[in-house]
Amino acid sequence: MKREKGHGHPADSGYPADSRYPADSRYPADSYPVDKDAPLLEVRDLYASFVGHLGELDALAGISFTLQRGEFVCLIGPSGCGKSTLLRIIAGLLPPSQGQVRIKGHPYTADVNIALVFQQPTLLPWRTVQDNIALPLELSDRITASTASDTIAQRTTELIKLVGLTGFEKEYPVHLSGGMAQRAAIARALAQRPELLLLDEPFGALDALTRERMATELLHIWQHEQGTVLMVTHNVEEAVLLADRVIVLSARPGRIVADLSIDLSRPRSLPGHGPALWRTPALQQVAFRLREALYRGEAETSNPITT
Repeated sequence: MKREKGHGHPADSGYPADSRYPADSRYPADSYPVDKDAPLLEVRDLYASFVGHLGELDALAGISFTLQRGEFVCLIGPSGCGKSTLLRIIAGLLPPSQGQVRIKGHPYTADVNIALVFQQPTLLPWRTVQDNIALPLELSDRITASTASDTIAQRTTELIKLVGLTGFEKEYPVHLSGGMAQRAAIARALAQRPELLLLDEPFGALDALTRERMATELLHIWQHEQGTVLMVTHNVEEAVLLADRVIVLSARPGRIVADLSIDLSRPRSLPGHGPALWRTPALQQVAFRLREALYRGEAETSNPITT
């Protein structure tokens, strides 16, 4: 389909004026039949543009990829190439200019549980760690009133232990380090057991050692929760350590220039051995290939690399 300029959807796309994606009128928004063979997430020919004081700005151009259930996929690319915009479109916070996001084979209006962790923890300062983590459960309509208190307490306690915040349950965000605050933010995102966890550069504000430690802990959390993750990062080695696949975007407007499988066996880290893994020749060799793809992306290569 030829892309049309401007905000919103192309006139011939069939998109409702007030909806991000076309709905299937055969089914109510929350009752689509489950397609077990479909990928959990499918992004189809996605474009995004914005209008500013300098005119129209193209952020994304023709993005297409899938995520299977249980996959951990990292997204890397030059600053300003649309990575965060892509995550926000998938999360439902921004509309695309063209294209489609499908969940389990159906339009995004199907009932799906997606969580997004931002670059900053965004904890509520007047709530304790425990209460911040419990917030999504308190707001959920999936928990019956008769069991809400016990269910919330049990899940919150489990997550506090999982992210290593035992003993800090009653602390307020102002008393937490950057790494501890981001642990709490990740725990809050996991509270409702999301089918898809979106991470937007969650460790970007941390120092190098804390960042490496958090990456290793994130692997443990992912393995424990057995979820599906799409994570934005600027750290190539971090992407190799964490991901099953790494998708590389070009300079703005972001296009996929590489979609590389990471052929490193799991588990990739052991307690107390995280730093050694980062220096292994196998990891560095994959990181070198990704850097090559990044350099190609900065030159706006139009021929994607796949393996």
